[in-house]
Amino acid sequence: MRFVHATLPQRIRFASGAAAAGVRAEVERLDARRVMVIAADAERVLADEIVADLPVALRHDEVLMHVPVDVAERARAAAAAHEADVIVSIGGGSTTGLAKAVALTTGLPIVAVPTTYAGSEATDVWGLTENSVKTTGRDPRVLPVAIVYDTSLTLTLPVELSVASGLNALAHCVDSLWAPRADPINAALAVEGVRALNLGLPGVARNPSGLDGRERALYGAYLSAVAFASAGSGLHHKICHVLGGMYNLPHAQTHAVVLPYVLAFNAPNAPDADRRLAEVFGAGNGLAGLQALRATLDAPTALRDYGFAEADLPDAVEAVLKSVPEDNPTKATADNLAVMLHAAWEGSEPA
Repeated sequence: MRFVHATLPQRIRFASGAAAAGVRAEVERLDARRVMVIAADAERVLADEIVADLPVALRHDEVLMHVPVDVAERARAAAAAHEADVIVSIGGGSTTGLAKAVALTTGLPIVAVPTTYAGSEATDVWGLTENSVKTTGRDPRVLPVAIVYDTSLTLTLPVELSVASGLNALAHCVDSLWAPRADPINAALAVEGVRALNLGLPGVARNPSGLDGRERALYGAYLSAVAFASAGSGLHHKICHVLGGMYNLPHAQTHAVVLPYVLAFNAPNAPDADRRLAEVFGAGNGLAGLQALRATLDAPTALRDYGFAEADLPDAVEAVLKSVPEDNPTKATADNLAVMLHAAWEGSEPA
């Protein structure tokens, strides 16, 4: 066994109902005096409660999917104008993504307070979109110095969005089994992440107002993101980044739709990954287990339901082909990618 594994430095606070106290403790630990709060308008009331006792210098609510460059520039300018010395981000992946965009050029530390299962808070990956092209990269400056997980903050997330966000987290796990820097530690984290999400997400669907299922799902989302941060982007995430940037598709739903098609595409040439997934799902193979979970959750099934047009498929295939990792288990060609993406567009059975 030979591998190189990087573990990212980060503090984690996990306690339901303790977001405000946790954020205050982390801001005090940083000795910060001028807090920039990033939270979308929809999270305004929640954010007000969490930061009520903090020295807030500015509140910034211009949050958009895929972090357009012009949006990032305005947030950076606001941080500089108000001399912010820490960022507190409260929200989902788009909010965390904007905080990372500011940290990328300013070096400001981030205290992240997630309200979904996106997982961006546990990675050093940033993403910016310009002219319908999403560019991603890795930089230690964008890794939040601390994450404050409070499961009660996810209670207002509707079941439909919880399912999509949770399957996005599960996609981090699956991709981590064959991504460019996959290793045994990533695999251990990913498999435990799948286990937690496979138990937690049905609990969320059955009892949306309960904490047990959501706690399991949030724990699984963290594990999935840590695995992904080390393993890197595999085929699944390359596809979804292309589709999100080019066609402004909703992030979580796109990941939820594409996942079974990528698993069906790669599993025949990734037997160890498939075996691990089969075992944790308790199914004959990974795809069968995933599909059983998706059926339980009434998961999103087709990209056309989210505004992706059939006429866009040829351009999407060409763009995806350029970004496929060299060591992807199954060799990607224009032909087999076209078949896969068309199936995901129409929602046919993965094969």
